[in-house]
Amino acid sequence: MKNFIILIILCLSFSFSTSLQAQETTEIPSKLTISGSVDAYFRTNFNAPNDGENAMAPASSFGNLPGFSLGMANVILGYEGEKVGAVVDLVFGPRGEDAVFGSPLYGGGMAGSSQILNQLYVYWNVTDAVTLTFGNFNTFLGYEVISPTGNFNYSTSYMFSYGPFSHTGLKADIALSDKFSFMAAVMNPTDLTEFNPFGTFTYGAQLGYSSGSGSTYLNFLYGDNDGKLINNGGLVPGQTSFGNTFQVDLTTGFDLSDVIYVGVNTTYNTTSSGEEFDGIEVLSLDDENAGFYGFAGYLQAQTSENLGFGLRGEYFNVFNGGLEGVAGLDENGDGNIVAFTLSANAQIGKNLTLIPELRLDTTSEDFFMDNDLNPSKNLSSFLLAAVFAF
Repeated sequence: MKNFIILIILCLSFSFSTSLQAQETTEIPSKLTISGSVDAYFRTNFNAPNDGENAMAPASSFGNLPGFSLGMANVILGYEGEKVGAVVDLVFGPRGEDAVFGSPLYGGGMAGSSQILNQLYVYWNVTDAVTLTFGNFNTFLGYEVISPTGNFNYSTSYMFSYGPFSHTGLKADIALSDKFSFMAAVMNPTDLTEFNPFGTFTYGAQLGYSSGSGSTYLNFLYGDNDGKLINNGGLVPGQTSFGNTFQVDLTTGFDLSDVIYVGVNTTYNTTSSGEEFDGIEVLSLDDENAGFYGFAGYLQAQTSENLGFGLRGEYFNVFNGGLEGVAGLDENGDGNIVAFTLSANAQIGKNLTLIPELRLDTTSEDFFMDNDLNPSKNLSSFLLAAVFAF
């Protein structure tokens, strides 16, 4: 890690010297931009309760509250200079709180100010081909994003829900050619965006290809997400410090015609089992790795200038207790989910999009309840969202 930091410092020093030599006397005026969105939705189940403790919802992120519900208000402030700039991305509301769940600095009900920060970073365009970003930025893995303006479907996939949301660290984006790009990053443990409590780091890489018809990204993430808890005074009986997490993720999407678009996302995540410290056994999961994997396909058709339809089909599998709170796992922590989501995007004017959505989730084990409060593997639901972008 020390060698890696020294290498970064040397690269920054060289880039700074090169940038100063190449700087022109004529400066480009800086500019401030403001953008964002506001969204709300209505959601109901067809074959399951919608009231109180019995209300059912998919075990994916966002869009899971019953009745008329709030999404979030999102305000993005950007300041762009000739070579440098900064972005502040603020979120308010239930969707925003879910997105920054790892951010509150203080426990015990006293949330830190960072609970409204979705992104906070500065960047430096070192050359036309190299950009350095320092701070808190949304993840580079996966097909979907936090903001509803960036997704065709309003509800989100399981792969997005249980993959990373955000990182804090330093990344370098490099344009290798007109079509190929490369990114490398060193970051805090996943979703720990305010500071690093464990003293361990994660490392990311991305190889990208883009053309006029679409793009493909191969993503990697590796590192220790919980540290050696015994060295941090955090180990208590029954608490486990796990090993390194590795995730590989492929995202691609292309226009087949002026009307039809096809996208694909597949991911595989594995975390090594616990370790033993100073004679204290913290082994778990029968010394086997745990994790999840999945595949999702996206088919979209733009039938007119203001109306489009999209179908998302997803298979998601959890093995050896690799996740908590996921629908339909057996006593060994194994299970899978198949989900289909059919959405329409109706554009109202330039800024407002209405998204009616039908969704069917099927789990390998009983997870939901039907209207008679009997265990069930199926949940069918309807959602209507309104998303305003500015």
